[in-house]
Amino acid sequence: MRRTPRIARFTCQLAAALVSTILASSAPAEWTIETIAGIGKPGAFTGDNSFALDVPVDLPFGVEIGPGGALYITSVGQHRVLRLDPANGKISSVAGSGVKGYAGDGGVATRALLNEPYEVRFDSQQNMYFVEMQNHLIRRVDAASGTVSTVAGNPRDGFGGDNGQALTAQFRQPHSIAFDDRDNLYVADIGNHRIRRIDTKTGRIASIAGNGELELPTDGSKAQGRPILGPRALSVAGRTLWIALREGNSVWRLDLDAGTIHHVAGTGQAGYSGDGGPAKSATFNGPKGIAATPDGLVYVVDSENQAIRRIDTASGQIVTVAGSGPKSRGFAGERSEALSAKVDRPHGISLAPAGGVYIGDTNNHRVRWIKP
Repeated sequence: MRRTPRIARFTCQLAAALVSTILASSAPAEWTIETIAGIGKPGAFTGDNSFALDVPVDLPFGVEIGPGGALYITSVGQHRVLRLDPANGKISSVAGSGVKGYAGDGGVATRALLNEPYEVRFDSQQNMYFVEMQNHLIRRVDAASGTVSTVAGNPRDGFGGDNGQALTAQFRQPHSIAFDDRDNLYVADIGNHRIRRIDTKTGRIASIAGNGELELPTDGSKAQGRPILGPRALSVAGRTLWIALREGNSVWRLDLDAGTIHHVAGTGQAGYSGDGGPAKSATFNGPKGIAATPDGLVYVVDSENQAIRRIDTASGQIVTVAGSGPKSRGFAGERSEALSAKVDRPHGISLAPAGGVYIGDTNNHRVRWIKP
C-alpha cells in the first residue's frame, strides 16, 4: 500500500508531453525539486524491477531520455547504466555487471565490466552509446540484440588516431558525448583539451576543436586546430554544439556547419555571479553538464557552485533555477522551491518530457527533477 501513491505520482510526472513553452516562460522562483531515483546513500544495485526510490543509485552522473521515454542513468559508483521506466517507476540495469573493469565485448551488455560510465546517448536507430571515463573509450549496445561492443578508444590513455579509425584512437579521460542529426558522435576529450567527432557510418575520427593547449577559444574563430580549455559537457540542438568548459568556466557554441566557435556565457574566471544580467559577464565554477532546447534556452550544471543555471540566448541573460549557491552544499529542499534547495556536486542534466530538467545530484546519490 505504501508504494501505490508513489507509482501514481511518478506515472503522472513522466507521462506528460514535452511543453517547451513552459520551459521558456516559467520564472525560476516557481520551480520545485523532487527526487525520482535513489535513496541518498551509496551502495550496490539491489535488483532489477525495484522501485527507483527504494534502491541505491551510487554517484549518478549522466541522465538521458531514451527509447520509450525511459530515463537512462549512468551510475559511476555501481559501474552500470540504469533504466528508469516511466510507466511504473521501476529501475533496471541495462549495461554493466556491477564489477569494475573492462570486459564483455560481443556479449550481453548486462554482463560486461565497465569502469565509470559518465554519459549515455542514443543514435537515430535507438542504439545506446556510453562513455567510460576511466577506460578511456566509448561503447555501444545494439538495440536489437543487447550486445555490447567498443566503438572508439582503448583502456590506455593518451592521444592519437585522428583521421583514422576510432577503434585505434586514444582518449584521455573522455567525459561527455552527444549525437547530431546525422549520427555523428561528438566526444569531449577533456584530458586532451579537444572535441572529437566520430562518423558512426565510417568509423573515422577527427578533432574538430582544440589542439592540446590550455587556453580559452577565440570568439568567432575557427575551432579546428585552435585551443579549447577543458571541454567537459556537450549538447546538440539543431546544427549547434553547445559546450561547457570546466577549467575554462564558460559556455560556448560551435556552429557545426561553419566550424566557428562563439562565446555565450562566463568570463573564464571562477566565481558565482551575474544572475539577472548578461550571461557573458557571469562567472561559473567548474560547470559539468549542459542541455539546450531547440528554442534557445541553455541549462548549465554549475557544479562547484551547487547550482543549475539557465541562459536565455535570445535576451542574453542568465538566472539560477535551482540550488542556493556554493555555501549551501548538501541535501535539502525536497518537493519545495528549487531555489532554496541544496544539491551536492551535480553533474549530468537532461530535458524532462514534462518540462524542466532532470539532474544527477551526484554526491547526494539521487536523480532529481527540477520542474515548473
